[in-house]
Amino acid sequence: MKVYGIVGWKNSGKTTLVERLVSEITARGFSVSTVKHAHHTFDVDHEGKDSFRHRVAGASEVLLASRNRWALMHEIRDDAEPPLAKFLEKLAPVDLVLIEGYKRDCHAKLEVHRAETKQGLLVAEDATVTAVAANYVVDGLSVPQFELDDVKAIASYILKEVGLE
Repeated sequence: MKVYGIVGWKNSGKTTLVERLVSEITARGFSVSTVKHAHHTFDVDHEGKDSFRHRVAGASEVLLASRNRWALMHEIRDDAEPPLAKFLEKLAPVDLVLIEGYKRDCHAKLEVHRAETKQGLLVAEDATVTAVAANYVVDGLSVPQFELDDVKAIASYILKEVGLE
């Protein structure tokens, strides 16, 4: 599986870009999965639901299954967060995995940047950022820059970078 990341500061538009890239790349005939890194506790089930009750009771894993989809929840509890590579091993094979977040990992990435965030550019200190997509022109970049809304060009760049086009 080929892997490529989308990184940026909070509210930079990462999720919107990933969503649009998944649509564009799958429309070109490639299979795509995504990994989204969250920096906080999250729940995919809700209080009162059977799966929630199983998990709170102490189950290490809870698998929800229906004829339409399945989901496996694994409780980390007091263990350290596993590295990205461990999560990638759990995915079924696809052509491309787009990773949202994990900005400190060593895979190739595109940085999403908005002037409004008033944050510095990650590319200035991270050699794994191979391109920038921004809503303004960034002067002095040593990597390719894309208009944030030019999803077709960004998709083509990513596919070329990972050797799929």
